[in-house]
Amino acid sequence: MGSKPLAFPMPVYIIATYGADGTPNAMNAAWGGISGDHRITICVDRSHKTVANLEAHKAFTVSFATEDTEVPCDYVGIVSGNKVPNKFEIAGFHAEKSAYVDAPIIKELPLALECRMISYDIETEVLVGEIVNVSADESILTDGKVDVAKLKPIVYDTAGHSYYALGRKAGSAFFDGKKLM
Repeated sequence: MGSKPLAFPMPVYIIATYGADGTPNAMNAAWGGISGDHRITICVDRSHKTVANLEAHKAFTVSFATEDTEVPCDYVGIVSGNKVPNKFEIAGFHAEKSAYVDAPIIKELPLALECRMISYDIETEVLVGEIVNVSADESILTDGKVDVAKLKPIVYDTAGHSYYALGRKAGSAFFDGKKLM
């Protein structure tokens, strides 16, 4: 098969930023992950409007595409903010300014990581952000915690260029392995 970026599952991140004029923008990204207790790392091609917005505001939010929002989340991944400045509006998204960073929270997406930009490497195209707050809609909480079954995030299949819904719970982390102790 040769060298291919095959890793499963890949979350479907929606990165939101403000442009220099204050216009909200969003893009779809999958190549990233949590890289520490308070850090997220995402590969963002330097040609994206998001990179110019990051230079201006040094902040972004990361929300998660869901089963219910797959169409607008895919749209913001296939249309460039450099060519369609109102793609946020066309997607049907509405922005609420984060109280923690200079970036928009997308009201239609129930979970957002509010991030301060730590760095963006123009050579590797790697964005590193500090997660300074998490906003979650009450509708996805159970006992004050994010309930993935209620969130219904989708994941990206790099091999088949498809989105998949998460399945059933398979086990309990940091517990099931104790059976072998």
